[in-house]
Amino acid sequence: MTTVLIAAGLCLAARGHVTLDAYPVACKEAATVADRAPSLLPVGKSFKLVWHDEFDGTTLDESKWSYRTNFWGRNAHWFAKPEDGCVEVKDGVVKLKVKKLPNGQFVSPQLQTGELMWDVPNLENPKGFWYLGKRMKPKFAHRYGYYECRCRLQQQPGWWSAFWMQTEMQGACLDPGLAGIEQDIMESFDPGEIIVSSYHYNGYGPDYRGFHIPAAYDEKPRYDGKLTLDLDKTVYHTFGLLWEPDGYSIYIDGRFRGKNDKAVSHIPEFLLVSTECKWYRKNRMTGKADPALEQAAAAKDDFVVDYVRVYDIVQ
Repeated sequence: MTTVLIAAGLCLAARGHVTLDAYPVACKEAATVADRAPSLLPVGKSFKLVWHDEFDGTTLDESKWSYRTNFWGRNAHWFAKPEDGCVEVKDGVVKLKVKKLPNGQFVSPQLQTGELMWDVPNLENPKGFWYLGKRMKPKFAHRYGYYECRCRLQQQPGWWSAFWMQTEMQGACLDPGLAGIEQDIMESFDPGEIIVSSYHYNGYGPDYRGFHIPAAYDEKPRYDGKLTLDLDKTVYHTFGLLWEPDGYSIYIDGRFRGKNDKAVSHIPEFLLVSTECKWYRKNRMTGKADPALEQAAAAKDDFVVDYVRVYDIVQ
């Protein structure tokens, strides 16, 4: 028997896939950047563009973005470094690519506008009890507003893509308003599929808590399996987060997917556009990689981002 739950006035079937036309249109086009694709902004509010990257030029703008290369003080072997050639800026987009290095290791890039504790490398020979290296100031961090990414998903299985946010204070205390939370606006673990938007707070250990949009995913009985949204992987899609003091709302291609008012962060957070090869973090290169990675790397597969934009609410 298929369990049916209600979210945002919609019937969502467990084990099933939801199509985009199941959600109501709730955005309108706004030409906020000359000669570029319009944004899709939620109706009923006024917005002001405060930060954006249209990926013009031929190199990544490193005044805006950094590479994530560490994980809890150690070099992360599965994150591509600048010299790996996995980031290409050309024709007004940035392409994040999966690649097999000469030593057989698969890598793909994560780009971010700030950092949190696990990004800080350990000092090799600390002079005191503090083992962490120098912290870097965020290149961009912001509180509240509308956060938007227009992108084309990866085409091959074996790796995943995401547009999300974190805070420098992730898990520093058990008050998500003070420490912030991880906001996963878009995650695509398989080509053409988007999972529910996930939110994580209180760190990633015994104190961990989380919730989702659609909010019905948090209810009991839980979905038996993941709820996915089917999208055409060959075209661009627009993903948006409306972050307000009273909650978070998700929009996909101008359609309203749902809202949740749990654990609202009240501190600035930084942006990430990222990819990752499946299971490398878990196996730490001791296990066998997903065979699909060979095909993805051979096909020079990529996750393509047209723009990232941030708006303040000015109503």
